[in-house]
Amino acid sequence: MSPGAQRTEALRKSRAFRWNRGQLGINVFEQAPEEVTLLDCRCSISPRELMTFVEPKEAPMGKPANDEFDAKGFLGIVGAGKTILEFHKNQHVFEQGDTADTVFYIQKGKVKLTVQSELGKEAVVAILESGQFFGEGCMNGHALRIATTTAMEDCLITAITKPAMIAALHDEPKFSELFMAYLLTRNSRIEEDLIDQLFNSSERRLARLLLLLANFGKEGSSQPINPNISQETLAEMIGTTRSRVSHFMNKFRKLGLISYNGHIEVNNSLLSAVLHEKPQLKERD
Repeated sequence: MSPGAQRTEALRKSRAFRWNRGQLGINVFEQAPEEVTLLDCRCSISPRELMTFVEPKEAPMGKPANDEFDAKGFLGIVGAGKTILEFHKNQHVFEQGDTADTVFYIQKGKVKLTVQSELGKEAVVAILESGQFFGEGCMNGHALRIATTTAMEDCLITAITKPAMIAALHDEPKFSELFMAYLLTRNSRIEEDLIDQLFNSSERRLARLLLLLANFGKEGSSQPINPNISQETLAEMIGTTRSRVSHFMNKFRKLGLISYNGHIEVNNSLLSAVLHEKPQLKERD
């Protein structure tokens, strides 16, 4: 029997032999010394022979899906790449031309998105509320903001850096579902707004906007439009003049379609008028 085989046989028979990785002070998966002395067995063994005593282990599995992940809860707490910000009425979250490197999520309040032309003309392109994202253009390669976002009331907003957003979308399927649902809904709304702008009169566009702002068509009953939105803002959103909006608002009120009581309240009759295209809503500009 060769000397190496004799040493191996002696190790197997020795009662004093124990596999104690801590006492060995060696990681067999890293570079090992030529010989190792094992406990009370005064003999040496090569790394290749040592490997015959290593119990094979399964490779670690990948990170399992987290079925308990709460997407909205995740957005409501401070964490890596996430901060919770408070904005007061008329305070800018970001301005047109700022660096785009963060996505925002509205926990509470409403914000408006405005775009300003080189000639200084400003238009309101969207009003967003709690549960909606904005600033997501940075995920699509936009280096600069293309709009200004302003708080319409006191707001609580979560800011998520682009790297943190990418990591969350990659690691948390439920968060990805939430974000994708928002993008699809937002895209549908933009398409509907474009169709509305192209084919409907300003009066009908105003009626549709009031219904949307009052949450008609969503779960629960309609709500008063709060905070109060000025007629100038309504005019910018539907692409007409303030005087035309004032005329239509007075007309809607006389017909009982809306009412004023500290803020605008939209009645179900306005929805019926829009759906059935009553003559008072067919007037063209």
